[in-house]
Amino acid sequence: MTDVMTADSGIRVGVKQLAGNIGAEITGVDAARPLSDSVAAELREALLTHKVIFLRGQQLDYDQLVVFGRSFGDLTLGHPIYGGPEGRPLLREMDSKGEGTRANHWHADFTYMENPPAVAILHNTVCPPVGGDTIWANTAAAYQELSEGLRTLADGLRVVHSNDSDFTDATYTGDVRSSYLKNVFSAEHPAVRVHPETGERSLFVGGFARSVTGLGPQAGRDLLRVLVEHATKPEYTVRWKWQVGDLVLWDNRSTLHYAVHDYGDQHRRGERVTVAGTTTVGVDGRPGTVLRGNAEAFTAGSGSTM
Repeated sequence: MTDVMTADSGIRVGVKQLAGNIGAEITGVDAARPLSDSVAAELREALLTHKVIFLRGQQLDYDQLVVFGRSFGDLTLGHPIYGGPEGRPLLREMDSKGEGTRANHWHADFTYMENPPAVAILHNTVCPPVGGDTIWANTAAAYQELSEGLRTLADGLRVVHSNDSDFTDATYTGDVRSSYLKNVFSAEHPAVRVHPETGERSLFVGGFARSVTGLGPQAGRDLLRVLVEHATKPEYTVRWKWQVGDLVLWDNRSTLHYAVHDYGDQHRRGERVTVAGTTTVGVDGRPGTVLRGNAEAFTAGSGSTM
């Protein structure tokens, strides 16, 4: 455990590393109160270092969650397809009794957009007594441990991401799937992304990755499978058992995550806001490009809390 006393507030922020390559628990922060610049900076540094950070015992309403999220940048709408609940446009409700909550497939959020969110912030309000954990993987650490040949190959790959993907096939059925695909988005991204803040290189793949530009369907899927299997080895992961009031932030630019669906018909609910991100950039400096769909309204939602 490391503690940092911030100069302007007297708050002692504790950072306890949870696994060898990813994850830290934060103490000493009340996310329901506006953050000072120094505390926000400490949290950002912990997030960039550990990729996902966890705060227990946080009680937040919608407005407080929005204020906290905006400490890290402009917020998007709750979802590019569904928007947000009435009166809470920046929120995505993750409710097992509603739509779109079974995310038991390795993915980063909204990578089918040209500029996926930089950071996701999820507040737990209901969790089952057993099950429903979430696992995160550090794709920057995974990239560093690729063999030299595979790393060189990955550096030059471009990957097409779409919401019409393996993630959708694995997590949606029937009318829910049809609703999710009423607007199809796709974008081409580098398979290795250069982080806009740290300069780290990370594998940018996951469940929305559909094909590899220039390769046939089978070859592309085989190569994507190899990269995802490598990135999600246990050595690069941390697993979190949720409690009511947990607040979790993850760097969507350098992680994948998987929501374990082992809780049957038990109720599970969380509320998420996402921080707007930038267009991806590859090792060669080429940016990601939009192929289909217009997500301007998704990022334009950052100016309103109501």
